[in-house]
Amino acid sequence: MSVTTQDHAAPVEPTEPAPRGRLDRYFEITHRGSTVRREVLAGLTTFATMAYIVVLNPLIIGTAPDADGNLLGIAPVAGVTALVAAVMTIMMGVVGRVPFAVATGLGLNAFVAYAVASQMSWAEAMGLVVVEGLIITVLVLTGFRKAVFRAIPAELKAAIAAGIGLFIAMIGFVDGGLVRRVPDAAGTTVPVQLGGDGTLRGWTTVVFVVGLLVTGILVARRVKAGVLVGIVVTTVVAVIVNALAKPGPAFVDGKPNPEGWRLNVPTLPDPLIQKPDLHLLGNVSFDAFANVGLMTALLLVFTLVLADFFDVMGTTVGLAKQANLATEDGTDMPRLGKVLFVDGVAAVAGGAGSASSATTYVESSSGIADGGRTGLTSVVTGVLFLGALLLTPLVSLVPSEAAGPALVVVGALMIRQVKDIDFTDLGVAVPAFLTMTLMPFTYSITNGIGAGFVSWVAIRVAQGKARQIHPLLWAVAVAFVIYFGINLVKAVTGVG
Repeated sequence: MSVTTQDHAAPVEPTEPAPRGRLDRYFEITHRGSTVRREVLAGLTTFATMAYIVVLNPLIIGTAPDADGNLLGIAPVAGVTALVAAVMTIMMGVVGRVPFAVATGLGLNAFVAYAVASQMSWAEAMGLVVVEGLIITVLVLTGFRKAVFRAIPAELKAAIAAGIGLFIAMIGFVDGGLVRRVPDAAGTTVPVQLGGDGTLRGWTTVVFVVGLLVTGILVARRVKAGVLVGIVVTTVVAVIVNALAKPGPAFVDGKPNPEGWRLNVPTLPDPLIQKPDLHLLGNVSFDAFANVGLMTALLLVFTLVLADFFDVMGTTVGLAKQANLATEDGTDMPRLGKVLFVDGVAAVAGGAGSASSATTYVESSSGIADGGRTGLTSVVTGVLFLGALLLTPLVSLVPSEAAGPALVVVGALMIRQVKDIDFTDLGVAVPAFLTMTLMPFTYSITNGIGAGFVSWVAIRVAQGKARQIHPLLWAVAVAFVIYFGINLVKAVTGVG
């Protein structure tokens, strides 16, 4: 009996579906297990969770006086904030091809407003931001930033991702009003509490809790675009509650209103469309090095560089792991060099646009949670920011109480990274724990990463395992020691 060749043929391996057109091929949509519809919805979600920056950044940058008492103004800062976010997020999508959105960095903008501009003019402060961005970009082009990314131990990368989850959950709780600072006059050492007086009160809190439950249920039931749907539903509830109960803003005539909306009052603005004010573009000066002293300017730039460098490093690690873009050992991801390059350029663009340093946004995790896996997500988010240039008033429709629940739920998704940490090894457990907890407790990704690096090196040396420490980790740990002891450095050098 003859045997055909087909009888001996190896089983046919399942093949990946062929790309559907140029858009699919360029962004590798099918290859990454996504669809155009899913990417568009994810872009909407990311925009909805971070659109607040168009309102919040002007309140920080636009209202802080420089050393001469000059203000940038709320409307002009809103315009450049939206423009920088739009251009750099689209660039991240097209060049980096990842679902990471870019906008003015919170924390960095406050540092620029209150620690930098208070010593010089706003133009000079933005000049230092441009210098910081150029330094970051050079570090990318030389391969240093990418090398540091790869030198981070896998356990610390997992801790960074989990810590970011805790951090953005904390942001969500605080922005939504569920967690609030205890007033100084309360006579207690407890720094934060539940609600305004230790209890849940007010219709705005009800909106946040409803949003948290709705978003959590949608995500738990694996509803497509569940995070976005949660934001939309909660915003509708907020508009209805505001129309009926009229809780008002959190501050009325300068006096606190604990039961009011904490950032945006959810009402339809009038007008819906207005022409953006972009006159701040290019308002940059590099005279700070001469006017405030070389050492002062260098210390300010060093602080900006270190904060931006590792804030983005941590965010990139966390987002890459969440989007399943990181390699199995967590040491690399597709187009890492281009992603870091775009982020460096974003810092330059933020300074040149007088919007403060722009950076990769941790809120991108919300779009990733809704299925975003490619740069098309970022392109959609960027286009929406372009629309925000004309619709800046409409952006204020979504209150913090509607966006906050999404951040909390996404934080719950990201904390799952702790499963990759071996807590039975205390040499790993202590640095990982410090990394995760200091991010929310100090409200800074950079602080958490720095504590993790310094403690990792110190403990490994104490364990007699110094040879296991990557040379770059030594350098980074030393840099963070300087960063944490910057006030001592200033005292020693005599710089104010």
